[in-house]
Amino acid sequence: MTSAAGAEIAEVEARPFRAELSASFEIAGGAAHEHAGAFVRVRLKDGTAGHGEASPLEAFNGETAAGALSAIRRAGKSWLGRDGAAWRPRLEELEDLLPHGAGAARAALGMALLDAWSRRAGLPLRSLFGGAETRVVSDVTVTILPADAAAEAARRIRAFGVRTVKIKVGKDPESDAARVAAVAAVDPRFTLTLDANQGYEPRESLQLLRLLKKRGLRIAMFEQPARGPDWDGLARVARLGGVPVAADESLRGRADALGLARSRAVSVINLKLMKMGLLEAWDCALIARASGLGLMIGGMIETSLAMACAAHFAAGFGGFGVVDLDTPLWLKRDPTRGLRLRRGGVYDLSSVRLGIGVTPTE
Repeated sequence: MTSAAGAEIAEVEARPFRAELSASFEIAGGAAHEHAGAFVRVRLKDGTAGHGEASPLEAFNGETAAGALSAIRRAGKSWLGRDGAAWRPRLEELEDLLPHGAGAARAALGMALLDAWSRRAGLPLRSLFGGAETRVVSDVTVTILPADAAAEAARRIRAFGVRTVKIKVGKDPESDAARVAAVAAVDPRFTLTLDANQGYEPRESLQLLRLLKKRGLRIAMFEQPARGPDWDGLARVARLGGVPVAADESLRGRADALGLARSRAVSVINLKLMKMGLLEAWDCALIARASGLGLMIGGMIETSLAMACAAHFAAGFGGFGVVDLDTPLWLKRDPTRGLRLRRGGVYDLSSVRLGIGVTPTE
């Protein structure tokens, strides 16, 4: 089979980037003080170019920026001269070349190829995923901070017009409860979710929920309140804590999505393009929809390029009840231009006519 005229992949380029953070981003697994990643450009024979981003978070799953860059350069060579219009076979090849643990490299190459494909087709990327919606609304995160600093962060979130706040926990139930209470005191209209990033065993997560219940605080969702492999622990927190539970670190790919759906250990799965790449994330979304699991879209620390791609993914597929795409707010200077997260946590994709609508700055 010959490729569509001009759609052969002529060039795959990758370069590292660094971005300073405006504040430390601390989760249960560790803290990030600056961000390192890689930008990718895929150019087709007719000159159409698409852009992607690898933004791993070592504290999350051990993948590094240097490792992602090396993997991208290695895998990108295999694409040269191949048909870029046949995007699914290209993404399937990535899964053979880049195993689990290289999710950010998969994501960057897939993102760049689909950006190029949709630009060449004259479509916004959301159309490829189904075109269900034209906007998504994100929460904003309060990281692991002292209570007074968490309250100040919550005031900034309220001023930004956002009413859903995700609060990082997983260090100590008493200090975590104080942080959550400080955020809740800023605005009783806040919808509060928690994310332990597998920093807790179920016993500690249930202790935190009891402390919050004593304070009269209601939690809308608890993300990863047990270690990744401990699916029984996730189910225990949901059952005894009386709160919907989401799987993040417990979800590494299709097999986990199927297993979580069958076990009913959780009610929501958190899809992150950087964990597994676009194709596997898409398949996980289909598994969730078929099995009745709720959908959440999230990310690592990423620029507006990767976050906008995730917004296209969620809006195009539709039905994502939880959106957590706020990390560009932590960058002192976002090294991209184009679509941005706006007041109210809104990604409005209606103005994007071609591709993702975001490109790296030189």
